[in-house]
Formats: sequence, C-alpha cells, structure tokens
Amino acid sequence: MSTSTNTNTSTATTAGNDSDVPHGRSPLVSWLAVLSVMTGIFSVVTTEILPIGLLTSIGSSFGVSDGTAGLMMTVPGVLAAVSAPLVTVATARVDRRLMLCAFILLPALANFLAAVAPSYWLVLVSRVMVGVAIGGFWSVGVGLAGRLVRRRSVGRATAVIFAAVPLGSVLGVPLGTFVGEVAGWRAAFAGMGVFTLGLLALMLLVIPPLPPVRVTRLRVLRDTLRTAGTRAALAMTFLVVLAHFGTYTYVTPFLEQVTRIGPGTVTLFLLLYGAAGIAGNFLGGTAVVRHPRATFVTAAALISGATLPLPVLGRWDIGAIALLTVWGIAYGAVPVCSQTWFANASPQTPEASSVLFTASFQATISVGALVGGLALDRSSPSTVMLLGGGTAALVVLLAGACRGSGARLQQAHTTKQLTPTQGEAASSGAPPLTSSGP
Repeated sequence: MSTSTNTNTSTATTAGNDSDVPHGRSPLVSWLAVLSVMTGIFSVVTTEILPIGLLTSIGSSFGVSDGTAGLMMTVPGVLAAVSAPLVTVATARVDRRLMLCAFILLPALANFLAAVAPSYWLVLVSRVMVGVAIGGFWSVGVGLAGRLVRRRSVGRATAVIFAAVPLGSVLGVPLGTFVGEVAGWRAAFAGMGVFTLGLLALMLLVIPPLPPVRVTRLRVLRDTLRTAGTRAALAMTFLVVLAHFGTYTYVTPFLEQVTRIGPGTVTLFLLLYGAAGIAGNFLGGTAVVRHPRATFVTAAALISGATLPLPVLGRWDIGAIALLTVWGIAYGAVPVCSQTWFANASPQTPEASSVLFTASFQATISVGALVGGLALDRSSPSTVMLLGGGTAALVVLLAGACRGSGARLQQAHTTKQLTPTQGEAASSGAPPLTSSGP
C-alpha cells in the first residue's frame, strides 16, 4: 500500500491546478460534457426501470401476468451483468467517446422497437438491447469525470453524474407512468426514444475524443474479484439489491391491489418515493465517507423496516406514503454505498471496480425481479414485500462478518485522507470516494 500512498501524495500536489482543463477546453464545454454523461445515465436508468410504472398496462396488453411482465426487468439486468465485463474488455482500446455514443444509440432503438412491438417477445428483445447498453454505458461512463473537468472539480462532477440515478426514479418513472396513463404505454417508450436520440446529438457535440488510458483485461477483473473487500461488497450488494428490486419492481401491483389507489395516485406516490431517493442519495454520499459499513447497514435496515410493515400499514394512503418515503431515502443511499465499497476495495484498478460494481448490481436486479415475479404469481404483493424485508434484514447479520473489510475501508479513509480531488481514483477519472449514485 506504500506505492499507492506515494501516488496519492503526488497527485494531491497537482489536484488544485486551475489551469488543468482537459483537452484545453473551456469550463463551460467541459461541464456540458459532464451533464451529457449524467443525462446519458439518466436515460439508460429510466429506460431500464420504465416498465415498473407501466407493468400492469403492458401485461394486460399482451395477456400476460404481472409476474411474467416482470421479465422486462429481469432481461436487461442479466444482459447488463454479462456485457459489462465482456464489452469493457473487448473495447478496451476503442475511444470511450465513440463507445458512449454507441451505447446511447442502442437504448433509443430499443425504445422505438418496444413502442411498435406487436407481441411480448419483441418487447423482451428490446430489453436485451437495453441490457447491453446499460452494461456498456455504466462501465465506461461512471469513471469519466476526471477526464472531462479540472482535477479539483472531479468530486463535484462525479456527484452530478451519479445523481442521474435517483433522478431516473423521481422524474423518469413517474413521468413515464403519467404518459402511459394519458397516451398509452407505447407512447412512453416512443418518447424515451426521441429523448435519447436528442441526447446522442448533444454528446457528439460536447464530449471530446477520449482514447483509453489503460487497458482492462479479464485477468485484472479476476484479480480484483479475489480481494476480501470486493467479495464483501458483492455479498452486501447482492442482498440489498435483491431485497429492493424483488419488491420495488412490483410496487405498482401492490399499490393498486392493497392500498387500492388509481393509476394517477400511483404516479404521485412514485414521485414522492423518487424525491426521497434523491435526498437519500446525497445523505448516503456524505455519511459513507466516514462510516462506510454503518451507512450500508443503516440503509438495509431502513429498507427492511419499510417493506416488512407495508402489507399492514400500506392499506392506508398515509401509511403507504410514509413507508415509501423511508424506503426511498434508504435505497437512495445504496448505490453510493456499494460503489464506494467496490472502489475502496481495489483503488489501483478503478475501471475494473466499476465493471464489477455494474455487473453485480445489474445481475442482482434481474434476480430480484425474477424471484419477486415468481413469488407474486404464486402468492400476493404483500408476501413479496415480506420476503424482501426479510432479505434486507440479513444484511445486518452479514455486516458483522464483513466488519474487517469495513474497518479496512475506514482506515483507508483516515490514513490516506483521500478526497474526490486526491488520490489515484481522482487523477485517473475513476469513481471517487464520495459520489452520489446506480
């Protein structure tokens, strides 16, 4: 670790150099590039979770159950988990700007295909395309802040990029649900397709050429996966994301069947959930710097505390709103906790850490949606919530076994005094230790 410490010290010396503007571009254009990457993540995240608010409408259109309609969430997660490492390795020598544009064109085409699909299997084909785009865009885009803005602004730029994730919930899903209610679910997908094409044009204008800095090979991914901290991050991420997406994917059927509210009110409830998620995102990003393990455990405990009583208290509007708010705050902190844990476990290989973070997160989304769908078709939305709450509670038990990894992460923060503008992660454009984020 001494080499790493020396590197951090040397980069810290130059981190505050205001003249260090990437590619000699103006700060305005550099920040427009950051915003375009943020909007790109917003687009792929919204496209991925758009079916959550439209689940019952799409299912009834094709005569499939809500659980079967949940495959629209399972398929992208599987493909994203597979494509994240494979695409990153296969395109390691390709300009990252070109890859970002390719991965934003793909979901645009996928949305248009879903909008005109005459059968459910074609909708699933479009979701395959979405999954490949998610795996590629996330793996390439999450670590680019350091190559787009001045070094002292890397932390702020990365926070902006990762803020796109809760924005996808607070704006994307409720807006898509509203459009689906007014004009039909196909119009919601078509609208996302048009939006994404416009974004592609912006990215071509403001993102500079970004030749790869280092090549990520499968051996690097394998070595990163062998570290104790990475394995702890995988275990914690798996349980929390499984609990969340095993339940949240089917929150619309729950609100319609248990809380007994109409589509318009569902949209409002999801909007409140998303707003709480934004607050949780930034609260988690602040707390995880000093207390990485405790913040992760607290988020999991709150998810459990929100979903377990939902079948009882969620029968009333006020109870559902209160618990959804707690749930939103809790899950808003999860991606930043997970991403920070992965980044700190292998600070020497930031892109490899991003790939493993993306792959594990997306794989668990698909597993959660699949398991929740199977439980829903065989029981009820209330049972799904109970199962998810119990799974989240397991994280508290697992945290004790991961105490050593959490202590090492805490020690890394204390002894190295890393900030978003210091250390190898910041200088290379990797996700910093404090970010708002998946």
